[in-house]
Amino acid sequence: MNLSVIIPVYNAEKSIHALVTEILTIYTDETEIILVNDGSNDDSETICEKISNENSNVKFISLRKNFGEHNAVLCGLNYAVGNYAVIIDDDFQNPPSQISILLSEIEKGFDVVFSRYHDKRHNPVRNLMSAINNVVANLLMNKPKELYLSSFKIIQKEVVSEIIKYKGPFPYIDGLILRTTNNIGSIYVEHDKRAMGKSNYTFKKLFSLYLNMFLNFSIKPLRIFTVSGFVIFLLGIFLSAYFIISKLSSQEVPGWTSTVLLILLLSGFQIIFLGLMGEYLGKQYMDQNNTPQWVIKKVNLGKSK
Repeated sequence: MNLSVIIPVYNAEKSIHALVTEILTIYTDETEIILVNDGSNDDSETICEKISNENSNVKFISLRKNFGEHNAVLCGLNYAVGNYAVIIDDDFQNPPSQISILLSEIEKGFDVVFSRYHDKRHNPVRNLMSAINNVVANLLMNKPKELYLSSFKIIQKEVVSEIIKYKGPFPYIDGLILRTTNNIGSIYVEHDKRAMGKSNYTFKKLFSLYLNMFLNFSIKPLRIFTVSGFVIFLLGIFLSAYFIISKLSSQEVPGWTSTVLLILLLSGFQIIFLGLMGEYLGKQYMDQNNTPQWVIKKVNLGKSK
């Protein structure tokens, strides 16, 4: 098996059959497709199971509830046997024909190849959050500035083997890649408009995903607060000296406005820091409590397997 195509499926009853059919039409019997139904609310499970029953090289895993895209992808990677694993969304915005471009690029010797786009066709909210994600990933995860973290990518088998060693309940695939290898390439591919339905990524889900990235794959947020606390401490020393000198020189000390602003600033800083610490501790608790990455409802490995 040369190529494993992992497709996390969520409410994709209108697109998943056509997507799988096109992949099977373009690529050979050396390609397997792994469909992971992430607790869809529509008829995706039935359709995916039927596809798997009719095709020996289509595996189907159904999860008992919605665990999130990255959990579903990691689940699929655990079942991948190909020399390369491609991750592609179920919405058809990445044409299956572009998989061959990623495959040609990774065969040049890269461990991972990310796609990138001349013209992104996501909705404005998704584009904005993606831009924020890349900026913060540069800062917190030492991501190369020229690298765009896209969901459409290809990973070689040895890197997949390292990624699936992660057993925490909050996986972030790009974070796992960045901590595994620096041998990463990128290449431009086509990006189409969504043909049907709407994006399942709401602002809330995107914010939750990025918060997960920051807290699980970097301690730099804590360092930022440490440095900020030191700066505020120095500012407090200078202000204290200013007020003391003003008092001793019998000058009128500024009134309540500056005092209230300082109290609000420091209180807000402390509350945010305590919230950040709570997030770290909460995720540690969930990890130590053996919170599952996913729970499988059914598995179908194809009609002849």
